[in-house]
Amino acid sequence: MVLLRILSGSIDIAAAGLMYKFQSLEKALTINTMLALVGPTAMIITTSIGVAGLGDRISLGKIICLFSGIVLILISMRMK
Repeated sequence: MVLLRILSGSIDIAAAGLMYKFQSLEKALTINTMLALVGPTAMIITTSIGVAGLGDRISLGKIICLFSGIVLILISMRMK
């Protein structure tokens, strides 16, 4: 989980550097749009890894609530 978060953060920092380098609103928007795929993907994968590691200690109801919350976060990100 730690390595995935470090990778995700590194991608964010690299994207910020690219935005600064290009100095273009259009390119910054394009880069930011690509980041919109990285963030939720990293969140889902790290949460899945964590739940898999704790699967024997967490009840099924709590796992369902956790993933329901993730789904609601992703839905709210897509709403206008």
